[in-house]
Amino acid sequence: MSAKVLLIDDDQDFRASVRSLLEGHGYEVLEAASGHEGLRMIVEHKPDAVLVDIMMETSVEGYGVTHALKYLDEYAEYRQIPVLMVSSIEESPDERFPMSPEAEMIRPDRYLTKPLDIPKFLEVLERSVGVSKRASS
Repeated sequence: MSAKVLLIDDDQDFRASVRSLLEGHGYEVLEAASGHEGLRMIVEHKPDAVLVDIMMETSVEGYGVTHALKYLDEYAEYRQIPVLMVSSIEESPDERFPMSPEAEMIRPDRYLTKPLDIPKFLEVLERSVGVSKRASS
């Protein structure tokens, strides 16, 4: 059975290219164009990994998705799903908000920048999905 990856990004071209890449590597890919849609799809489909952009309808929307999955009670059963943040913002949340105690609340499991380093991206995803699959078994 292939791993299921949810891609949350408002850039349709980025979603299409990542979908093609991942499907070519045997992943099942779900797509959402907003954080709200992505959170709904997590509940409906329980993906093995979530890839989320930061800037969508708002400039911090991806942080909201990460916070919801990691800290809100209504998503408690999905906390083991790895969150990979993929953004054109060069700084990770820890670098961007170094003195903020809230940085912990928006920290993804991994942070990658656009444009993607494809071999690194695939390696990080494979490791994340492997960990997720073992945790849910």
